[in-house]
Amino acid sequence: MSNLTSSTLDPYEPRRPRYQFNSKVAVVTGGSRGMGQAIAERLAHDGATVWILDLDPTPGAPYQLRADVTCPDSLEEAADTIMRSSGGLDIVVHNAGMAGPTVPLVEYDPVIWRKIIDINLIGTYEVSRCFVPRLLKRSRSWLVNMASLAGKEGTTNASAYSAAKAGVIALTKSLAKEHAATGLRVNALAPAAIETDLLNQMSPAHVETMIAKSPQGRLGLPQEVAEMVAWLVSDACTFHTGATFDLSGGRAVY
Repeated sequence: MSNLTSSTLDPYEPRRPRYQFNSKVAVVTGGSRGMGQAIAERLAHDGATVWILDLDPTPGAPYQLRADVTCPDSLEEAADTIMRSSGGLDIVVHNAGMAGPTVPLVEYDPVIWRKIIDINLIGTYEVSRCFVPRLLKRSRSWLVNMASLAGKEGTTNASAYSAAKAGVIALTKSLAKEHAATGLRVNALAPAAIETDLLNQMSPAHVETMIAKSPQGRLGLPQEVAEMVAWLVSDACTFHTGATFDLSGGRAVY
C-alpha cells in the first residue's frame, strides 16, 4: 500500500464521504505537490494503492516514479513497473500540467507557447495512449483528465494554456465516446484558480483578477479538487462519461 498520509485532509474528516478503494490501483500524474498530492492522499485515505508519476518525485519514496508525460518511452516504462508490481490498474488521474507566464499572445515566446501545448495537451494524449489499453483490462475503470476553466472561457493573457485545456476537454469527450460501451469512464474536471504553487507562474495581478471573478471571492483548495476527483473515480460514477465538471465557486457560466 502507498505510504501517503491524509494529514492535509484532517480538517475535512467530519464531512468527507467514504469510498471503497481498498482493491483499487491508481495512478496520479503530477502527484508530488499541489492538487496532485491532495488527490493522491485522498485516494490513499480510502484504501487505494496510489502510484505517483512526476518529473520530480520524492527521493526514495515508495510508489513514486519519475515520468515525463510528453515522453512515450518514459510513460511505458512507468506503466510496466506498475503492472508488474500491482498486477493491474483501475484509476488514472492525469493532473500534470504547466500554466506558463501571463503574456499577450503577440508577445508570447513561441518556444514557451509550444511547450505549454506539449505538456498540457500532447501530454494528455500520451498518457491516454499509454494507460487506456491497461485500464480496459479491468471490467470497470476510470480516467480523469485535469482541464481548466481557462479551456472554457479563454483566459486573457493565457492563450497557450487556454487553448491546451480546451483541447483536453475535446479530447476527453472524443475518447469517452470511443469507449462508452466498455467499463471505462472518461471525464474531465475544470477548476477555476486553485491555491497551489502553480499560481507562482502567473503575475500577482493575474491571480487577483481570477479571485475577483469568483462569486465566492476566493481561490479553491486542493482538497476540494481531491473530493470531486474521488467521486469521479468511485463506483458512484457509472453513467457519467465524456463530461467536464466545473469546480469554480460559481464562476462558470456554461
